[in-house]
Amino acid sequence: MPDASATRKSPIVPLVVAAVALVAVVLTLVTSRGEGSDGPTAAESGTGTAGAQAEGHALNDAWAQLVRGEEDDPMALGDVDAPVVMISYSEFQCPFCGKYARDTEPILVEKYVDSGVLRIEWRDFPYLGPESTTAAQAGRAAAAQGKFWEFSKLMYDNQLPPNSGKLTEDYLVSIADDLGLDTKEFRKDMVARGTKDAIKQDLAEGQAIGVTGTPAFIINGVPVIGAQPTEVFEQAIEKAAEETDADGS
Repeated sequence: MPDASATRKSPIVPLVVAAVALVAVVLTLVTSRGEGSDGPTAAESGTGTAGAQAEGHALNDAWAQLVRGEEDDPMALGDVDAPVVMISYSEFQCPFCGKYARDTEPILVEKYVDSGVLRIEWRDFPYLGPESTTAAQAGRAAAAQGKFWEFSKLMYDNQLPPNSGKLTEDYLVSIADDLGLDTKEFRKDMVARGTKDAIKQDLAEGQAIGVTGTPAFIINGVPVIGAQPTEVFEQAIEKAAEETDADGS
């Protein structure tokens, strides 16, 4: 059984720290309109690729350091050498994360992940309260048994209202049981020091680059903020794939 303390870690290297001010400016611009919202499209509000394209190109060096690209990462979907990588700062209580997970993510997986174009890397950003942190710990415990994405689907398909008081350890263990996980190991991994440290690191990473809410995505260095329409993600992914192909990288 994998130890949750071995869950992926990615220190924020000096290059990323040096680029924080630039990244924060870009994310602040897009976050100030449409954060945590399924409102207007990127073309209408400037919160998607159109408003951030030029700035996104300037983030390439920092972006390369944010991508973890680990072959056996249980909290990533897709080929490690996919030309497009989308980092997803998310949390299980956020209703807009739920909307993205139910409406958009399955389409992106079928259309781009399964074809080798896209890799999705999850980052924990539990900012809505203690129940968010508990849920993030449970996600890591599921990942330790190779079932993170199945756990994520059940969490979002049956999403509880934020801070309802119902998102307890016992409730989360019941989901693990539904997935056929070893619940004893699940409970152990939930409270492991490595689990808590990995979540704190993800949160710190997001805060360092200017993320203030969820969902927040960065696609090959270009921010897309909020539960935008699926078409916004498709356009961003296809644009990134075209640019990567044109660069010959």
